[in-house]
Amino acid sequence: MNVFEENAGKLNGLQQLQAMIAGAPRPPIADTLDFNLVEIEEGRAVFEGIPGKHAYNPLGSVHGGYAATLLDSACGCAVHSCLKADQAYTTLELKIAYHRAMTVDTGPVRAEARVITLGKRVAFTEGRITDASGNIYASATSTLILIEPQAAMERSPKP
Repeated sequence: MNVFEENAGKLNGLQQLQAMIAGAPRPPIADTLDFNLVEIEEGRAVFEGIPGKHAYNPLGSVHGGYAATLLDSACGCAVHSCLKADQAYTTLELKIAYHRAMTVDTGPVRAEARVITLGKRVAFTEGRITDASGNIYASATSTLILIEPQAAMERSPKP
């Protein structure tokens, strides 16, 4: 799914993400790792997933990339929710701290992120992953650059 091609500047970022929650096809990475955008408001995004064996590493726990993907998605969508229809973004930096390991016994987790600062060219966010009891599994800060949508599509691999 490419929200820029599908909406061609018709919907702002918040409206695009609201459409995803309402049933628009989720991006392939969400299918691969089985997580969903469940809450969106301007400057805040929440994803939920259930870590499972599909994301295990050779050591017998959920790969750190699972947490990184959830946090990158939440941080990015928090910024996306603030964009006009003719804006796009991409992650420049994602710094993650892992607080505890996830396993199949962890149960559902939530990755929640908020925009800290949104400038003309750069945005800063922070996020965390928690379980149903509020235990923190990972936290992150992210720096994102605002770009023209055409530039984003030109950088995307062609099918």
